Amino acid sequence: MAARLVRRCCWRHFGAFVSAPSAAPASPLASAAKTAIARALPPAPSAPFHASSPSRWADGFSVKERVEDARNPEHRVISELLETAASPQELLQLNELQSLNSNEASLVIIQLSRLAAEKNLETQSILQDERFQQLVVVTDSQISQVWNNTLVNLLKSLYSLGMDSSGKEMQSVEHEVLWRLRRLSLRQLASLAEFLALKQGKDSKLLNEVIKKLELRWTELEGTKTVVILMAKIGHVSPALMDRLEDKALELAEQFNPDEIRKITLALAYQNRRSVPLLRALSYHLIQKHSELGLNVLMDLIFAYGKLNFHQPQVFQKIATDLQPHVPTMTPLEVTRCIRSFALLKWLNLPLFEAIAQYALDNAKELSVLHLCSIILSFARLNFQPSGSEDFFSMVHEKLQDHLDNLEPPVLTDLVWSLCVLQQAKAPYLQKVLAPHFHARIRGDQSLKAQNSRLKLVHINAAARLESPDYRGPFLPAEVLSALDRAGEKVAPPRSGLKEMLAGVLGSTDNGRFDVPTVYGWRIDAEMVVNGENKPLPLKALAAPHLLRSEGTKPLPPGARRVAFLKWDFPDFSNRSKELLGRCVMARRHVQAAGFLVVDVPYYEFQDLKSERQRAAYLKDKLNKAVAKEMAN
Repeated sequence: MAARLVRRCCWRHFGAFVSAPSAAPASPLASAAKTAIARALPPAPSAPFHASSPSRWADGFSVKERVEDARNPEHRVISELLETAASPQELLQLNELQSLNSNEASLVIIQLSRLAAEKNLETQSILQDERFQQLVVVTDSQISQVWNNTLVNLLKSLYSLGMDSSGKEMQSVEHEVLWRLRRLSLRQLASLAEFLALKQGKDSKLLNEVIKKLELRWTELEGTKTVVILMAKIGHVSPALMDRLEDKALELAEQFNPDEIRKITLALAYQNRRSVPLLRALSYHLIQKHSELGLNVLMDLIFAYGKLNFHQPQVFQKIATDLQPHVPTMTPLEVTRCIRSFALLKWLNLPLFEAIAQYALDNAKELSVLHLCSIILSFARLNFQPSGSEDFFSMVHEKLQDHLDNLEPPVLTDLVWSLCVLQQAKAPYLQKVLAPHFHARIRGDQSLKAQNSRLKLVHINAAARLESPDYRGPFLPAEVLSALDRAGEKVAPPRSGLKEMLAGVLGSTDNGRFDVPTVYGWRIDAEMVVNGENKPLPLKALAAPHLLRSEGTKPLPPGARRVAFLKWDFPDFSNRSKELLGRCVMARRHVQAAGFLVVDVPYYEFQDLKSERQRAAYLKDKLNKAVAKEMAN
């Protein structure tokens, strides 16, 4: 009862103070201020303070701040004037009309920063204005009385206005924030960390202190929005905090909407954090709860999965199915980004790839040469041939014929290599990359990228020799091939071999070679020569044109055949498929065109055989079937 009486007396005293006549003539803004104050005063303070706007709770105000805000009508009036001000001049005049305390001066500065950002105003004139400098002095003189939420926004506003960080007032605000970190809410800490990471980067002392507090208080995180913001904006600064945020995201996985899942997977991708439990949980809830996904979500999800090399067939199938109707309306950049991600994941969805091939035909004029190159490279990786391949590649050749000289050497090498995979490399393409001046550029470069380029040039050279009978040159010189042999161990590491398994088939080590580098740039896992009765023959005395340095000179006996065993492991196949990738298909073609009878040894057949005896019998049976098939043909 006593408290209510005191409160009513305060209201009457403040009302009398406002209604007192002023000797000085009132300006229009002052009149508006008085009118607003009169309107803001309620007839009686019957409503309790907790009936104030719910938005104040969401803005991170403390209990004390909300109490003072509700009990101080003058502060509410100033807030209204701040919100209705349309220019910096109106805001700066508030300090002339009435004396502002440090909290109110801070609010004026915050509003100035907002207006400058919204209207793209030049901030230097604001900083040099004497009225603004007075606001800063007032704020600095009573900095300890500024509310927590206002203090955080004040610091961000001063940074946004471009105030000198070495100035006394700026350092005063920073120090005050530093001292109050323990009293700030988790939402305020997250907002401050996001801003400092953007403005100052990892070297900010204040940011490091904020992150330490977040690392200690991460269990207080409740909403999904704050978790997503911290993972996307702050995770790269502190791996320790990111570990805790991943745990929290795993706990909240069921509550994320598709856009939040998109942001989290992108954050993981950009930071190269392959958090398998979190990715699995997000994928599960994405499939179970979200039937419709927007184009941006689909594009970013497949990009993130591709960058992280995370395979989730159900998600891939859903993304491919949902993307297909969008293809005709997508931009060339979106199409190439989409198909490159699927190619990276080795996921071949025939309807989607057919739609992209048709898109390329329908929008040939809008596609740049680089966009078209990306599509061809993706098709080649998965060995995809469009159903209308004749029309498609006619368009490709027409588009490329005048632009080959404008492509960078690595891009041109990849393009011609991909056309060789798809068996679409014509003489002009081969001549461009096999010309002496072209491969001379990378001859002395020992980087891994240059080695890969040289290896692809050897593959192109093999395609020119084995698959292009009308091509007359130029070809790669012998020194380029021998240089590749010396660096071959780095470029194409040998496969775990068949030597032990073939021992019973060969009878003697002289009857076989293993991990054989060839002049075509491909390695043969095991090689042997059999006579007409499928009996192995010694190899050393026989001529071997596929080797860089042949030991023997004798031709093959009549009826003899060269046999190549090619072991295909899991990475050589498309995702969840028994279809070989494009490079493996080309390798098999080249070895076969070089005169070998190819015996394929896929992992999914070989790994089920447990004993060496079973594997030896399997290889012998594969050899007999391959010989019988060739004889039948």
